[in-house]
Amino acid sequence: MNKIEKVFASYNFVLASKSPRRQELLRDLGINFTVEVREVEEIFPDGLSSVEIAKYLAELKVGGFEDSELQPKKIIITADTIVVCNGKVLGKPADREEAIEMLKMLSDNEHEVITGVCLKSSEKSKVFSTSTKVFFKKICQKEIEYYVDTFKPFDKAGAYGIQEWIGFVAITKIEGSYFNVVGLPLHDLYENILNWEKEC
Repeated sequence: MNKIEKVFASYNFVLASKSPRRQELLRDLGINFTVEVREVEEIFPDGLSSVEIAKYLAELKVGGFEDSELQPKKIIITADTIVVCNGKVLGKPADREEAIEMLKMLSDNEHEVITGVCLKSSEKSKVFSTSTKVFFKKICQKEIEYYVDTFKPFDKAGAYGIQEWIGFVAITKIEGSYFNVVGLPLHDLYENILNWEKEC
């Protein structure tokens, strides 16, 4: 067993997310995990910066676990992704109309995708965030409606998935982590897991 396998095998990982994209990414990273989700109301206080919002929501999700559920070798992973465009935080659209309005805002514009991640055991916790800039070309009303009606991106911050049709035809450039835009910044997550005991 090499060093990486040893580290991964040393812990019981729990992903607190229903997102099939996050589950697939964590699986592809080579980590065995279970999925446990605690429902929380995703509300953040006024006055937070966009980075602080993403980190706050990630911590909020891990706060749904009782202290009795925490163990030294059990690491709970939570994440929350937000999209920020023209200074406005875009979460998941409530309906078709809101999804269309969000994509109109992203069209011919740049925005920032920020994912906050929290790792927590009974002994410690670590919260970090990763930011990526995404650039959209100008997309017309018909393209927006086609995407929304076909892919129904109501579970995605900013009303789009970079790995879907809209990403293929509308995104001209990204600066930073692609996987962060999908929903889980794998590079930063990997480094934080490897350094988990070093930081104790």
